[in-house]
This record gives sequence, structure tokens and C-alpha cells, in this order.
Amino acid sequence: QVQLVESGGGLVQAVGSLRLVCAASVSISSINFLGWYRQAPGKERELVAIITTDGTTNYTNSVKGRFTISRDNAKNTVDLQMNSLKPEDTAIYYCTGVVIDISRRDAYDYWGQGTQVTVSS
Repeated sequence: QVQLVESGGGLVQAVGSLRLVCAASVSISSINFLGWYRQAPGKERELVAIITTDGTTNYTNSVKGRFTISRDNAKNTVDLQMNSLKPEDTAIYYCTGVVIDISRRDAYDYWGQGTQVTVSS
């Protein structure tokens, strides 16, 4: 069982920065994909950024050039550095991890409890 705990959310003014941290209860080298989703009020949850075990990253278009996802295998954390924040970035941000079990041909996803990010104009 993998537990993910987010921290670092809060209130920030537009063009400001925040850094979200997700701490895993297991070695993140065993987690194939780590990422951040967000859900704004009245909207569906969307993928913000993802990082694989080899460090490959991918971002949704709206955050490219502003957000950076990184992983620290020694600390078992995955961070999301958010710069040049906009009011439309306001949402609950969730950390997620996906573990692929090749022997069982199955995959398991795990979620944190979420952390609120509010960007004021």
C-alpha cells in the first residue's frame, strides 16, 4: 500500500510562486509514474504534470514553461514548482502514483488527500 501526503499549498498573489511537495510512504523508485492533478470548482480533474522513473516529464499545455515537476529518490518525494501563477491555477492539487505489476498485468493508482492552491488577482 502506498500513501501519498501533499504539502505546500496556500494563498498566493498572481505572478507569485508556490512549491508543492508529495511525500511517499515507500521508495518512489518502485512507483512507475508520479504526477500532479488538479480540480477546480465545477470542473473535472485534470492532469497537470507527470514524471516517470527515468525522469521523463510531461505537462498540460496551460502550465508549460511555468511549472516544473521533479522527483527526489533519496527523499521519496515528488515536487511541483509553480511559477508565474494565475488565478485560473486555483484548484485542489492532488499527488498521484501508478504502480505497474507486470506479473499480474495490472496497475494500481494511489492518491493523496489534496492541497488547496488559491491564486488571487
